[in-house]
Amino acid sequence: MLLKCKNCEYEWEYKGKSGYYATCPKCLRKVSLTSKGTSTSTFGVSKREGHDSSFFYSRKLYHMVEIDEKMLDIENPVPSNILDKVLCQDSRKMDNIPDSSVHLMVTSPPYNVGKDYDEDLDLNGYLDLLKSVFSETYRVLVPGGRACINIANVGRKPYIPYHKFIIDTMFDAGFLMRGEIIWNKAAGAGVSTAWGSWCSASNPTLRDTHEYILIFSKSKFSRNGKNKDSTISRDEFLEFTKSVWEFPPESAQKVGHPAPFPVELPYRCIQLYTFKGEVVLDPFCGVGTTALAAIKTNRHFICLDNNFEYTEKAKKRINEYLAQTKMSEYVRG
Repeated sequence: MLLKCKNCEYEWEYKGKSGYYATCPKCLRKVSLTSKGTSTSTFGVSKREGHDSSFFYSRKLYHMVEIDEKMLDIENPVPSNILDKVLCQDSRKMDNIPDSSVHLMVTSPPYNVGKDYDEDLDLNGYLDLLKSVFSETYRVLVPGGRACINIANVGRKPYIPYHKFIIDTMFDAGFLMRGEIIWNKAAGAGVSTAWGSWCSASNPTLRDTHEYILIFSKSKFSRNGKNKDSTISRDEFLEFTKSVWEFPPESAQKVGHPAPFPVELPYRCIQLYTFKGEVVLDPFCGVGTTALAAIKTNRHFICLDNNFEYTEKAKKRINEYLAQTKMSEYVRG
């Protein structure tokens, strides 16, 4: 079959497998193998079947994006002394974690708003901290590995859009953005009183009932799933691929941490972005919520935090969960 790339005009004889797409050997864009599928249209399409979006991605808007889908799927082993462990260490230096050994990072970074574990950093200092951690995260992720960051914006005078600054920071670290999820917490958020001027236009204030989960990947978009097991169900996949998630927040008093996220959040990310038995990293693990989600889904974890009190609470919480579920102990010491 003779194919021609709409992006770079390169022509070649295609002798590969049948399917919807081939990859252009010159520019690595997708090229449709069939005229039966839908394609980019001025007025959109009612549904997508074998959709050819090469026209859209050939536009100048995407010329600055560098993607290497042919990058080798390198997966180095994690040493046993840090696998399935909660470690008290600074995540700006993760020298004990090998390059290309982690499949997913899920975290919620400190917000720098005066919690007992926060430093009093200016915005540039705060972003420098995050860039150091996320640059290390980029190193330890496998090619195509994902990073999921839960963040809320802060303040009112003025409003500080942390999610925007974190997106910029992740771009600087080399990540490709995959999308963003709005976590709608309204059902469990209670009654907020941050109205500002009540029933007056003088200074009304918005009440935040949502947070963001920002999704990124390293170097390329896809991962090789050959001989790997996905554990996500059909109904979960349909629900988790929506850009708005709804589930209640976690009680800070219940888990012993002032800013926890519920197990449901890392659970969804793990089910959506990893295969069974893979490794999940949380560089700001707090009291170990990501570890619980990893255990629940039969994944391995590496959890880091520089607060000794919280790492001890995380180990206790994990071992209590394992005892309740009659599973063998993951964390010792």
